[in-house]
Amino acid sequence: MNFNTKNILLVLSLITTSVVSVAETTCVSHVNPFIGTGAVASSLSGNNFPGATVPFGMVQLSPDTRNAPDWGQASGYDHNDSSIYGFSHTHLSGTGVAELFDVLVLPFTGDVDKAVGDLKSDKGFCSSFAHENEKAKPGYYQVFLKTFGVNAELTATTRAGFQRYTFPDNSTAHVLIDLNHSLNKGSWSTSILNSQLKITDPYTIEGYRVITGWAKVRKVYFYMRFSKPIIGKVMINGSEVNAGLQVVDGRNLKGILDFATNDNTALLVKTGISPVSIENARQNLTAEIPDWNFETIANRAENSWEKELEKVKVEGTPRQMEIFYTALYHSFLQPNTFSDTNGEYMNADFSTRKLKPGETQYTTYSLWDTYRAAHPLYTILQPERSVDFVNTLIRHYESVGYLPVWQLWGQDNFCMIGNHAIPVLVDAVMKGLPGIDARKAYAAIRASATNSHINSPYEVWNKYGYMPENIQSQSVSITLEMAYDDWCVAQLAQKLGETADYDFFSRRAGFYRNLFNGKTGFFQPKDDKGSWMEPFNPMKYGANGGNPFTEGNAWQYYWYVPQHVADLITLTGGDKVFSKKLDTFFSLNNLETEKNDNASGFIGQYAHGNEPSHHVAYLYNYSGQPWRTQFYVSKIMNELYNTSSSGYAGNEDCGEMSTWYVFSALGFYSVNPANGIYVIGTPLFKSAEIQLPTGKTLVIKAEKVSTQNIYIQSAKLNGKAFENNYLTHKELLAGGILEFQMGSKPSTKWGVKTQNRPIETSWR
Repeated sequence: MNFNTKNILLVLSLITTSVVSVAETTCVSHVNPFIGTGAVASSLSGNNFPGATVPFGMVQLSPDTRNAPDWGQASGYDHNDSSIYGFSHTHLSGTGVAELFDVLVLPFTGDVDKAVGDLKSDKGFCSSFAHENEKAKPGYYQVFLKTFGVNAELTATTRAGFQRYTFPDNSTAHVLIDLNHSLNKGSWSTSILNSQLKITDPYTIEGYRVITGWAKVRKVYFYMRFSKPIIGKVMINGSEVNAGLQVVDGRNLKGILDFATNDNTALLVKTGISPVSIENARQNLTAEIPDWNFETIANRAENSWEKELEKVKVEGTPRQMEIFYTALYHSFLQPNTFSDTNGEYMNADFSTRKLKPGETQYTTYSLWDTYRAAHPLYTILQPERSVDFVNTLIRHYESVGYLPVWQLWGQDNFCMIGNHAIPVLVDAVMKGLPGIDARKAYAAIRASATNSHINSPYEVWNKYGYMPENIQSQSVSITLEMAYDDWCVAQLAQKLGETADYDFFSRRAGFYRNLFNGKTGFFQPKDDKGSWMEPFNPMKYGANGGNPFTEGNAWQYYWYVPQHVADLITLTGGDKVFSKKLDTFFSLNNLETEKNDNASGFIGQYAHGNEPSHHVAYLYNYSGQPWRTQFYVSKIMNELYNTSSSGYAGNEDCGEMSTWYVFSALGFYSVNPANGIYVIGTPLFKSAEIQLPTGKTLVIKAEKVSTQNIYIQSAKLNGKAFENNYLTHKELLAGGILEFQMGSKPSTKWGVKTQNRPIETSWR
């Protein structure tokens, strides 16, 4: 290569230090986007991406370290890899399926013919890189592409990506645009249905791709502008290579564009995307990045993150604050904006619709995960967006007849079980968020709880009062989760005066009892004759079909009755027996060899790496032993989260893994995410301050808190003794000061009385 590596690295250093100067006291300065980006040894990591995005943005401009990412690199990036194939504009945050990766761009130098040859091989075309020449912070990512000597910098707005490439002097600069890049083509029947690349003037290329995969049909349009004129081009359509075409259509398209580098200026590339049209992509880009000032956009992105993160201010150790603010950052990545600047969006029926002024459409709802903690957190820290989240889901119902199970790019992929958009809607309405039509919300949840769809055959549910395993796989998990959803429907029915519905759904909310076997002490499968199905092994794991349990076993699903924990305690044999069974759960280390990849982050049978376990540590509060909750919550926070690339015990799942930490570090968690009760655990920080949607502030203080002083000795709320081991939503919104006195030994007096345990009988 005809350049000096030391010189280019010096340029790299000067560029990266000029972007944004952040004071150490800002919240963004504590965020480490590399947390959770790659497993160490056999552990899971989080499946996060480190690239540039803004809160809840449509664009996530991030590097892809695999030519065809798969489950283990669901976000496209693995910290253990040493190659980068390019920077694509859309990514998922820590899901169990690799998807999106739209409009891949890679700057490179060297022989175009060699690049074309590599692109046709199974390996693909890429550059090596090293982590010591890579940086990331909220809204900005930088890496030195060692193979080509190119420094790449990325930033983003809501609907557009902005890249700056510094090429070696006097080199031939090329930019690859790949419209065939996607997840492993053997997964989810992924394939490109159609695509187009079109050069419209010396500075512009536009196009689209229609792809089928986890979402059955995704349409992604883009409009890309360059700061320098295109001086050469090669269009590739499968095996056909043509330098004379301005436009090419096909299913395996790539373009290579040439640019001059002899003027000692960087090449800037800005790209707008849209789910609706190329024209909308152009409008998105023009509205959000009107000029070529990279620093301005990077500063704006960082400031947008600071505005969101400073809603919670905590005082802790550097490690604690790094984990906390990175978790809060990850919590605000998704759902993603799905409407264009003109208000248009692609509806669930593939038609184009337009919103009223001030509304935003969203997508990427990993609801089996995020209903548990992420959406309750949004009602506190993102109330305006929560209204848009809910109204988006209602519009989905109005198009297809029921709420989505897992919505991706505006469509339901029906991943996972239950219909947990129901608690999201109920929680938001019951909390009184303005801008939601309660009657429309009720129509949506009622229809979703009565109209059969994948994994939810309601005629079977009504006939048997449970899901028979020989009719519906994952039967125990589905029974337990649908019973909870029905409880949620009943609460909104009661609020709206729908008495008959309240009685009907309340009865179904107790169907979990029909699968409780008093002899074994577990929920276990029955067939359609009402007989227990044998053999039964409470340790045996299920995945996503072919087993009564979903991504878990009978031990982990035993505790899933969040709507009636008191009744679960009765079924178990009372407070002492319940607490003892919890003790066994957290200490039983015998694991079945057939456990699947979702089982990780173990403390006994507790598996923090997957969501069904997330509320269980808080259940001791219900049986009068809150100090045990304090012990295990502290243990989970301190042992199963860290600052490395393997910082999470399992998949991030669009913010749920992080939100558990955010809530728990503040000192409470939503065991039942739709009843307005936050069960108190143990505060991590000496001081935390939450800016509330009421305009008030809740300050949480923990005197003498430390890694040893994890036990609550006493508490005060606004100066008055506070004995409840839970906090109501009304109390939270009122603000004030919640004070905890902490100690190194368990207190068997605070929060133990029956009247001080979490309320279940009414919404608070």
